[in-house]
Amino acid sequence: QVQVVESGGGLVQPGGSLRLSCTASGSIHNRYVMAWYRVPPGKQRDLVASITTGNTIDYADFAKGRFTISRDNTKNTVYLQMNSLKPEDTAVYYCNYFDLLGTQEWGQGTQVTVSS
Repeated sequence: QVQVVESGGGLVQPGGSLRLSCTASGSIHNRYVMAWYRVPPGKQRDLVASITTGNTIDYADFAKGRFTISRDNTKNTVYLQMNSLKPEDTAVYYCNYFDLLGTQEWGQGTQVTVSS
């Protein structure tokens, strides 16, 4: 079994920065993808960014140039550095773990609010 826990959300002014963290624990496979998704108020879930154990990275268009995903494999932790935040980045951000055995787990979500 795998558990996923996010942290780092909060309230930030437009133009500010936040860093989200996500740690997976339990029966971690040696090859997996961790990704960040978000659910803005009243909207559907969107992929924000993903990173594999081989460091293949993918970003949504809205994240390119502002967000950076990285990982520390020794800690099974993924980070999402978000810069130049905009009010439309307001959302609940979820971390997702998915491995080659088909195991998939979601974190509980962390609220990011961008407002002056």
